[in-house]
Amino acid sequence: MTIDAVLSRIDETLPQALDRLMALLRIPSISTDPAYKADCARAADWLVEDLASLGFRARAAKTPGHPMVVGHGGDGGRHLLFYGHYDVQPVDPIELWDRDPFDPALQDTPKGRVIRARGSSDDKGQLMTFIEACRAWKHVHGTLPGKLTIFLEGEEESGSPSLIPFLEENRAELSADLALICDTGLFEGAVPAITTMLRGLAKSEFTLRAAARDLHSGMYGGLARNPLHVMTAILAGLHDEQGRVTIPGFYDDVAELPDALRQQWQSLAFDHARYLGDVGLSLPAGEADRTPLEMIWSRPTAEVNGLWGGYTGAGFKTVLPAEAHAKVSFRLVSNQDPEKILTAFRRWAEAQLPADCSIDWHDEIEGSPASVMAITDPAFEAARQALSDEWGRPAAFIGAGGSIPVAGYFKTYLGMDAMLIGFGRDDDKIHSPNEKYDLESFHHGIRSWARILARLR
Repeated sequence: MTIDAVLSRIDETLPQALDRLMALLRIPSISTDPAYKADCARAADWLVEDLASLGFRARAAKTPGHPMVVGHGGDGGRHLLFYGHYDVQPVDPIELWDRDPFDPALQDTPKGRVIRARGSSDDKGQLMTFIEACRAWKHVHGTLPGKLTIFLEGEEESGSPSLIPFLEENRAELSADLALICDTGLFEGAVPAITTMLRGLAKSEFTLRAAARDLHSGMYGGLARNPLHVMTAILAGLHDEQGRVTIPGFYDDVAELPDALRQQWQSLAFDHARYLGDVGLSLPAGEADRTPLEMIWSRPTAEVNGLWGGYTGAGFKTVLPAEAHAKVSFRLVSNQDPEKILTAFRRWAEAQLPADCSIDWHDEIEGSPASVMAITDPAFEAARQALSDEWGRPAAFIGAGGSIPVAGYFKTYLGMDAMLIGFGRDDDKIHSPNEKYDLESFHHGIRSWARILARLR
């Protein structure tokens, strides 16, 4: 029997797969609200029962928060761990929803049929694409497609407080050859993609102090040091005229993008004018000698996220403030170390302080490094070819400007790379009212996983 038989089974049973997804979507598993604790447990139990029906040895493992669903099944070949999360975001503001967020429905829209419900895209619809692929495979072949571990979290939308302790305590059980994560999307809503690099993050909040108290600007203006002047001068110096960060050593551990990957990104024909135009901008900022995709996927950043001081209420209060405050963050790439970057930033900022000024740092030096997957592993190219076959266009290795912490945790605590494949679209309205997941994404997502598993088993 070939993959064609599995794909035919998926097509034939799509209505039943949709019914199962609807049943899971009806469970209001909002992890951040204690009022829904029992519902989170109910969602975990629902998934355990469903996995058990496919032959997985599954359980809902207790944590200090919500349960972790763990299932093991199949044998032989490469050991794959699949990760998703069954918890969802709160639904507020409820008045902006067109229907009950936990009364899922299939709706017709100008862009096609969609599944409308909280969690339909993030992440219940996505995780069920993998489970339904396993179901079809089991029906056709009588076995699961290789050695699989299913790991479904119940606290992703509330900061994953139990995740790292659980990974540490269950390292032997959860370790596999490769992790598969379905919590991402198609590039620009159309191109199937595998996310292979994620930027890390380091943050710093601090106060710059000068005089012992706020000063009358008529009595002291022009004579006394104004900390807002000092703060803005320092922060304005974070970048040079070419958009490069000026902190010494900032780029020491930044690797250049491989030529093959740069060419592949160029072939995506990213429309940066539209991307910026959607938010009322027109011209790219940042490093002048880099393409827009390079800047948001593979280059580090230094950003001022907040800046305040003095009187900010209505009207005027003519004071020289005693303090100025700022929040600065860094998106990290390649082998940049958060501690090294933050230490260098502190040293650089303090070196520019004039007499009578000091800085108080409000947080510890910590952060998360970037995640860069080893796409030289043949599994990545095999999965890319499988996606290309399903979607009828070349799939791409892409980056992500933000962070997906679990991918880094799998690398740090379990020692394995992660392959991030998802089928969401930019207009899915995740975390917002009227969340949806395209029926096409659900259907082709199931077929995609079947093709991928056929190549990786």
